[in-house]
Amino acid sequence: MSAPSAAAQAAAPAAALTTTGTHLFAAGASAPVGTGGVASVTLALLLVLAAIFAVAWLARRVRGFGNRVGGAIEVLADVPLGPKERAVLIKLGVEQILVGVAPGRVSALHVLREPVQIAKPAAPSMTDANSFRALLKRSLGK
Repeated sequence: MSAPSAAAQAAAPAAALTTTGTHLFAAGASAPVGTGGVASVTLALLLVLAAIFAVAWLARRVRGFGNRVGGAIEVLADVPLGPKERAVLIKLGVEQILVGVAPGRVSALHVLREPVQIAKPAAPSMTDANSFRALLKRSLGK
């Protein structure tokens, strides 16, 4: 028997790789993407979006939490005057200053001679909740 030629030996592994490669790619190409895969990707995307919104909400809630400089400056009240403008009442030591805030500009509007007493809103009491419950029962006819 004669030994195969060098060209035939080189062509045999290439043919085996091509056949094996074609078989793997054909099997992968014919497999459809299941709805389970789409559902898991959608769920993961929704979880990431929910996490982003939760972090943004938390950042708004604790906006001035670590921003204290020994209590020397305190924002007493702020009122929006427009889409980007607002008036802010600041307590600086014992003095109160009304400041106008706009994009790229902060202006002192007035220095108050007598400090304004700001009343903090009272927390809702249980009688308010009970009256709401009673109103709801009356409206439902129970």
